[in-house]
Amino acid sequence: MDTYTETTPAIDLEPAARQIAGLLDGIGDQRLADPTPCPDYTVRELLAHVAGLSTAFRDAARKDFGPTTDTAPDAALPVLADDWRETLPPLLDELVTAWRDPAARQGMTRAGGVDMPGEVAAVVVLDELVIHGWDLARSTGQKYEADEASLRVSLGMLTPNDNVPRSETVFGPPVPVPADAPLVDRTVAMSGRRPDWQPGTSAALL
Repeated sequence: MDTYTETTPAIDLEPAARQIAGLLDGIGDQRLADPTPCPDYTVRELLAHVAGLSTAFRDAARKDFGPTTDTAPDAALPVLADDWRETLPPLLDELVTAWRDPAARQGMTRAGGVDMPGEVAAVVVLDELVIHGWDLARSTGQKYEADEASLRVSLGMLTPNDNVPRSETVFGPPVPVPADAPLVDRTVAMSGRRPDWQPGTSAALL
């Protein structure tokens, strides 16, 4: 276990998951082909990615290894299920519940074909929910109000340091923002996204 996860309090995914679930009713079918800050994904594919990572990390929490945990997220372009409006909210609930079990953070687990300590996986999935929640909100013209605790965990994971190496093959280079910028702007900027991104502006890396 590294220094960062040793000092990170027990993580609750519910606020970040609830933010995403709250956006779904505001995503009409006409929005599904719209661009997102993830250059390879439309809104449709970003929703499919969220569903896929929720499944993978739910199973990672349960140590239920198989295709859902062993497949790299970039193995193929994600495909959105037709019934996503009905299936994604309960899937997010299952993800939250799975990571509330203390056993989820113990020992090693696997997601995206990568073995990692459970403590690290909890931080990774929270960051995924925070950043992709922002992506969905910005892409569909909705308000995003991430909770401070989730943002601080995400920013801590994204900030380069000796304990948490930062891969720019996963995240784009950090985007400069003022030191007094809002916490959400500093967090998404550290992920390689422009906090002022709007459809039609240059994209950032996934």
